[in-house]
Amino acid sequence: MAAADAVAAEGDITRPAPPLMRANGIKAVSAAKIETIVARAVGVLGVVFGLQSVPIMYGQLPDLDPVWAGAVNIAIFGGLILVAIATLFNRFVRLTTSWVAFAYLLGLLVWPLTVVDAAIFTDQKPWLWFLCTVATACAAVAFPVGWAAAYTLLVPIVYGALRTFPSGGNVDTALAALDAVYAIMLGLVVLIIITMLRQAAAAVDLAQAAALSTYTTAVRQHATELERIEVDAIVHDSVLTTLLSAANARTPADEALAASMATEAIARLDAAGAVIPGDDRVVPVEQLERRLRAAIAAFSAPVSVSVRHTQGLRLPAQVTEALYSAAVQALVNSMQHAGGASTEPAVWRPIRRSLSLAARESGGVRLEIADTGVGFDVEKMPSARIGLRVSILERIAAVGGESSVRSAPGAGTTIVLEWPAENAVVEQGAEA
Repeated sequence: MAAADAVAAEGDITRPAPPLMRANGIKAVSAAKIETIVARAVGVLGVVFGLQSVPIMYGQLPDLDPVWAGAVNIAIFGGLILVAIATLFNRFVRLTTSWVAFAYLLGLLVWPLTVVDAAIFTDQKPWLWFLCTVATACAAVAFPVGWAAAYTLLVPIVYGALRTFPSGGNVDTALAALDAVYAIMLGLVVLIIITMLRQAAAAVDLAQAAALSTYTTAVRQHATELERIEVDAIVHDSVLTTLLSAANARTPADEALAASMATEAIARLDAAGAVIPGDDRVVPVEQLERRLRAAIAAFSAPVSVSVRHTQGLRLPAQVTEALYSAAVQALVNSMQHAGGASTEPAVWRPIRRSLSLAARESGGVRLEIADTGVGFDVEKMPSARIGLRVSILERIAAVGGESSVRSAPGAGTTIVLEWPAENAVVEQGAEA
């Protein structure tokens, strides 16, 4: 149990295996997703209100200075277009929303320079009014809460003060204050909603982190049990078979075979002790191929080997060990149980055995072991069959993979080992 003791000595593990997590349906809910949703909502808001204000802007354009009006229009409407594009592709969102917020504030400040004839504003509001909420919403996305709150208060106040000037319509102070308060209320509502969504997302992330920590602790506690399963499988695969072979050895060839099997059993025990649960090391798939070819060379019956499209593929050390052990056990089962006798007792039917190792298009690796032997009824397979249940199926499942057995009486047997499982995703370190 040295590997389990080494894991316990390292302390708490804070990162469980992603394939196992995804296979169990654990999905991430992060603040980043909320930020994306909020940003796109603000992008849509900017497009809608921008389109609404365009006709009003064109109506007021003859009474504005062409140079200053052109600069303000390009800065604000161009910024709104950039925000829409940025939120659509989720790139440079804070930069573009910051631009709109600053451009709008500067537009208010230079408005007296923009107006040539203020008479038109005695019975209508400057077109900038219709984008005030858009600007405060952009500030809520771009700035921290404190700065966004300050902006939400400052901009409507500046607009209210502007309305009391001739260039803003020279309206009564009470009416200007009413417009400013109305804009502040709308801006604060948007800011509060965005802040609450961010806080809720942060709370969900925190709760998820706590849940994953608890889950990881359970994984650590389960690691010892998995190692026991591994040792049981190795004892069944190698040690027990070696002891039986040694007990039945009658010739020098039998003794040599038993000695070779004993060496292999010791090597597998050493390899199992060297792989620590949670080990993040990755190894080339060529290492798995070499080990499989070496194991096949020791079998008395031939096995054809096919390897396709595995160049550059790397697998976690635990996955490599599990695939190797499960594949060798499948071949041992074939040697022991596939038989060779046909329905005629005096006729011996040759059995073809094959091993195929290939990279999957969706990522990961697929290992197939097949023979043309007598086969068996999978539905009637007893649960006590440790060599199949523990040594193959549970061993692959323990590392986030999946396996299947296809067989029928007289139709041979095919065992497929795949990693990761179809509803899991390959870890970055295990990709090509």
